[in-house]
Amino acid sequence: MEAMSPEFALSLLNQDADRIKMLIRNQKNSLCISQCKAFEEVVDTQMYGFSRQVTFAVRLGMITKEEGHQLMSDLEKELNRLYTEVYTETQEKNELGKEV
Repeated sequence: MEAMSPEFALSLLNQDADRIKMLIRNQKNSLCISQCKAFEEVVDTQMYGFSRQVTFAVRLGMITKEEGHQLMSDLEKELNRLYTEVYTETQEKNELGKEV
């Protein structure tokens, strides 16, 4: 087995972060994001698992602590942006429904 490079480890972690983002984006048009507790639990579980992967990579010395923090921060910001977008769209639809 070849030695794993820090670049490869970072690439794998970025792929996992992208997978979590895609999970949210795929549900974006569904009411599930704003109303489904089970979906929130899935996202929380994915985020926890990802944080453990990041911690493991840091402990192995494959990525720096700062890179780990940046990965988590970027993912959290993106998820917050997506949730805010869905919340705003839901609010706008509700307001339009009240006007009719």
